[in-house]
Amino acid sequence: MESQMIRPGHLTAHQTAQQLGITLGGVRQLVRRGRLARSGGTDRQPWYAVADVASLQAKRPTRNAA
Repeated sequence: MESQMIRPGHLTAHQTAQQLGITLGGVRQLVRRGRLARSGGTDRQPWYAVADVASLQAKRPTRNAA
């Protein structure tokens, strides 16, 4: 269940995973590896800054459909 009180300019873990095209486990790995930082929320429902997610998205290589 997503938080109804998320601050503007932030994404939930689910939204972050959707934006990056990865799973929630992938989001956790990005945090663990220091590539993405939590910017609010709680331990169970973290938020991530839209700018940080967009930066990661821009750095990801594009995948060509075969």
